[in-house]
Amino acid sequence: MIARAISLQTLQRKCVVLVPNCSWTGHECDVLAVTTDLRVIDVEVKISRADLKADARKDKWWHRPMGGHYEPDPAGGKRWVWDAAAPREWPPKVWKHYYAMPKDLWDEALFACLPSPRSGVLLLEQRPSASVPVLVKCERRAAPNRDATRLTAAQTLDVARLANLRMWSAYS
Repeated sequence: MIARAISLQTLQRKCVVLVPNCSWTGHECDVLAVTTDLRVIDVEVKISRADLKADARKDKWWHRPMGGHYEPDPAGGKRWVWDAAAPREWPPKVWKHYYAMPKDLWDEALFACLPSPRSGVLLLEQRPSASVPVLVKCERRAAPNRDATRLTAAQTLDVARLANLRMWSAYS
């Protein structure tokens, strides 16, 4: 229901493909969108403050180099030290990243808990008797990753194929 509201109210006019619950980027996305200019938007849906805060520990927010170097050790020899993980501003392959969560759970202090200041925030308000049962409001727009590459035709077809499979699976 949340993903549907986001797709219809926030992403529909800007995207050609929307896929729920996938890991095409190499990391889990609650909603993966491909824009009309073939860039990826990743939306993470959070249902609690703890869920939002825990997201900063996910691998998608950390670049973990495979290298290291030797350092002198106290005994006079050398020891191998792995290079430290560095935080990312955007998940891999992602042009824009958003968090979506219930409006009632949000407060301004949560901006400091986000793993990246580049992430946008979408707030959701449940309105059961209204014609729009979940209203989406953009609290903060996501900053674009200028280094994010556009998808190739083959990658776009791969995502579209995945969206097609998810659509047919939803009918069962």
